[in-house]
Amino acid sequence: MIHSESCSKEPINVVYYVCMCARPSIAPHPEPGVAPKAESLGLVIDGASFVPYYEQIVDRVRNLIKDGVFHEGEIFCSEGEVARTLGISKMPVRQAFQKLRSEGLLIMAKGKRPIIGSGRVPWNFQQLRGFSEEMRRRGLVPSAKVLALELEEPDPETAQALELAANEKTYCLRRLRFVNKKPVAVVTSHLPARLFAGIEKQDLARQSLYHVFENVYRRKLHWAEEIIGAVTAGEEEARILQTSPGSALLSIKETTYDVQRTPIEYSASLLRADRYTASVVSVRKT
Repeated sequence: MIHSESCSKEPINVVYYVCMCARPSIAPHPEPGVAPKAESLGLVIDGASFVPYYEQIVDRVRNLIKDGVFHEGEIFCSEGEVARTLGISKMPVRQAFQKLRSEGLLIMAKGKRPIIGSGRVPWNFQQLRGFSEEMRRRGLVPSAKVLALELEEPDPETAQALELAANEKTYCLRRLRFVNKKPVAVVTSHLPARLFAGIEKQDLARQSLYHVFENVYRRKLHWAEEIIGAVTAGEEEARILQTSPGSALLSIKETTYDVQRTPIEYSASLLRADRYTASVVSVRKT
């Protein structure tokens, strides 16, 4: 069954962190709007560990959020309170808070106490994984909603990326992607119709597209090329992603190739910048 919501508008593509250790007992959660006592959070430092203090603090706070002790929008302890409770200087605490801020787990404004954030999804572009694969690998729950699936004439940019011959058509698949039931990305995938005939019969809301490529159509994936940029959300993107018009979005255009070096997907993704970050490791050649 082919859905009919338009695919013509350029859309959108996306992590949280999990990890941790044994958990000391935690005092009951404070009243809403009241900052917790740092000593009630079970924060401890292992001075004999090779793990830096700030990383130990980051791990502990991540666990508190993961385990539901704290929720988005709640007040957290100040740097000074954590430092006094642990008996250490503010420097490693400040490093920990900045790390948590970069992950979207803490929201910090000058002169105000930290607030628990929604968390961001860091994506490592060195590994070719589908959205569902990456989220499950991190212990998160991915899901999708198909917004549109149409057979169409490709625009020049898509035709060039997919190396299409004249008059070839593509399937335009537009999906809203969720992490733990929260919308994080809109992804529009363009697929050569000659390679994926009948793809409308697949359950693309429940199945990974990469799984369909490799297991239904026997197109083994090899590599992908990404172009990453930044844009602001228009009215439609803001509505779909449940954010404000003009808010920051991460834009990713990606061409995926199979082992025969055939381009099989050209996608354009828009991701909420407050819930997603890109992670790239660069190595200097000697």
